[in-house]
Amino acid sequence: MALELIKDKWTNNINEVMLGADKPIKVGGENTLPFLFQEGDMPNRPVVAMEVWDMEPPDWPAHLKAALGDAVKSPVEWAKKAISEFGADLIVLRLQSANPETGNASADKVAETLKSVLAAIDVPLIVIGCGDDQKDNDIMPKCCQAAKGKNCLFGLATEDNYKTLTVSCMADGHSIIAESPIDINIAKQVNILITDMGFDAKRIVMHPTTASLGYGMEYVYSIMERARLAALNGDKMLAMPFILFVGQEVWRVKEAKEEEPGWGDVAKRGHLWEMTTAINMLQAGADILVMRHPQAFKDTKKAIERLMKK
Repeated sequence: MALELIKDKWTNNINEVMLGADKPIKVGGENTLPFLFQEGDMPNRPVVAMEVWDMEPPDWPAHLKAALGDAVKSPVEWAKKAISEFGADLIVLRLQSANPETGNASADKVAETLKSVLAAIDVPLIVIGCGDDQKDNDIMPKCCQAAKGKNCLFGLATEDNYKTLTVSCMADGHSIIAESPIDINIAKQVNILITDMGFDAKRIVMHPTTASLGYGMEYVYSIMERARLAALNGDKMLAMPFILFVGQEVWRVKEAKEEEPGWGDVAKRGHLWEMTTAINMLQAGADILVMRHPQAFKDTKKAIERLMKK
């Protein structure tokens, strides 16, 4: 007797979010758990974004900077190289120079940098603040205005700091990243708070925060899986695509950035750590991966192509 596989069928889809203006990309839209094509459809493949800073990162490992070359000295050249040489689907511009501890650049200055990057690329742009709530509330309205008409994705909106960014994104036609600290209840609450201001739920992308391989990634995986199951079962306030800042988490751990006796070449180990973390996050439901190392980036894109074969 032939063995018949048990298949789940779900009542809801993940929201489909369109990003960009010149070469728009759709993310989300799936009605199944990741890559289970016998149970449902994933109309849009997961995409990979390259992280670009508006200043040379002062604390990135030397072997990571070496892989990127002199482009790290110019956000425009860095973004162009990420597209032409590495095949980036999207660019993430982190406005780190505005942070009071790393330059305290003015809103006008970072907005000019943003406009320069937008003028140099045709793929969708994701814009991330400097990480200081007060400064982000100062720079983000001007940056949203500078990118008006480009349908960007701006972040990060949190439970304690979401109002200014939400209003700015609504005014200038952008989507928003809702961040929560690996907690399904807070993730849902942030989405509710944003939509209560009149923001379209179908323009929200969730960032549940993540962790590197070996640093609690399995807990992140379980939270993402619970959120995705709830969404597929009909919870509209969890039916948002996921974005994961994989590179950010991986390159802060010692295994990726430091020499360890008996662990082999740290330059090879670092990008393998990033790639392995990224592929695990794909299985958890990531729709957008944000990465840093070019080789990890390329290997992850190859893995996505294999996973998407039905």
